[in-house]
Amino acid sequence: MKSKSGSAASKIKTSLSEKVIQAIIYVILIALCLIILLPCINVLALSFNEGADAAKGGVYFFPRLFTLANYKEVFADGSIMKAYKITIARTVIGTAASLLVTSLAAYSLKETKLPGRKVITILITFTMLFSGGMIPTYIQYNKLHLLNSFWVYVVPSLVSVTYLLMMRTFFEAIPDSLEESAKLDGCGYFKIYTKIMLPLSKPVIAVVGLYTAVNHWNDWFSGAFYMKSSELWPVQTVLQQMLSRAMAAQQEVSSVSQAIAHSANTVTSDSLKMAAVIVTTVPILCIYPFVQKYFAQGAMIGAVKG
Repeated sequence: MKSKSGSAASKIKTSLSEKVIQAIIYVILIALCLIILLPCINVLALSFNEGADAAKGGVYFFPRLFTLANYKEVFADGSIMKAYKITIARTVIGTAASLLVTSLAAYSLKETKLPGRKVITILITFTMLFSGGMIPTYIQYNKLHLLNSFWVYVVPSLVSVTYLLMMRTFFEAIPDSLEESAKLDGCGYFKIYTKIMLPLSKPVIAVVGLYTAVNHWNDWFSGAFYMKSSELWPVQTVLQQMLSRAMAAQQEVSSVSQAIAHSANTVTSDSLKMAAVIVTTVPILCIYPFVQKYFAQGAMIGAVKG
C-alpha cells in the first residue's frame, strides 16, 4: 500500500512541477511578446497622432488627436508611388535571381567530387571576414557600368555567402540514395537539381528567400550612394531623403515667429518618421504568413549540420 501511495504522490508531484514549468514558460513568452509588440503599437499610435501634440508626450498605445496628416505628407510627393514600383521590382527580381544563383552554387559545392571544392569553399568563406571597402566597391561598380542603373540593386546581391552555406548544408542532408537512383534512371545533374533538390528544399528556399526579400526591401544605401538620378530611387531612399529634409527644416527654426508657426504644424519630423516606418514595414510583413510553416525548420539548418 505504501509503495502504491508513494508512486501516486510522485506522479502528483511530477504533474505539479510540469504545470509550474509550463506556467513559467508561458509567462516568459507573454513577456517577450509584449516587449516586441508594445513598441510597434506605440509607433502605430504616434503615426496617427498630430505631430505637435505627440511632441508633448503621453501618447503610448492610442492616438490622442487622430489625424491622417502624417500619411498624407508621406504620399504627397508623387515620387513615392514610383519608388514603390522600383522597390517591388528589385525585391521580386533580386530575390528570384539570388535564389537561382545561390541554389545552383550550393548544389555544385555539395558535390564531393567537384575539383577544388575545398579551395573554393575557403575562398568564398574568406569574403565573409574581409570586404573590399566602400571606395573600391564604388570604382568596381563604375567599371561594370552598374552606377545609375537598376541592376546595381540586383547583381551585387546575387550571392550571399551565409545563405550559400545554409543551402549547401541543407542539400548535404538530402540522402545520396535519391540522387544515385535518379542517375540510374538517366537523370543528369540539372534534372536532379530541378526534380529532386528544389522540391525537397522548400524550407531553406523559403527562409533564404524571405531574408533576401527583406534585405532588398529595407536597403536605402544603394539608392542614395549609387544612384545619381532620383527616378530610380527605392522607397526607402525616398523616405530617408524626406525625413532628412523634415529634420533640417525643424533645425532651421530660429525666430520666435517661425517657432510658433512650426509648433502649430500638425506634422513634425518625429510623426513623419513614425508614419514612414509603418509605410515601409507593413508590406514586407505580409510575406511572413506564407512562409511561416517553413521558417522554424529552415532557420535551424545551420545548427543541425555544419
